[in-house]
Amino acid sequence: MNLRLRDDQQDALKLRAEEEGRSMHAIVLQAIDRYLEQEADRESVRKLGAKYAVRHADLLRRLGE
Repeated sequence: MNLRLRDDQQDALKLRAEEEGRSMHAIVLQAIDRYLEQEADRESVRKLGAKYAVRHADLLRRLGE
């Protein structure tokens, strides 16, 4: 896989890496891990929300009145 960044993104990433004493590669991997974890959490919340919306549909309808 090749990752193509805009010049401004590459410059900002390089500066951040230098400030943190880390490689650009390490920062990108961390960002990807965070993104994947957040999306997995969002999917779990969506599934649970749908499950409980069905289970408690009558209560939700009454609360909306």
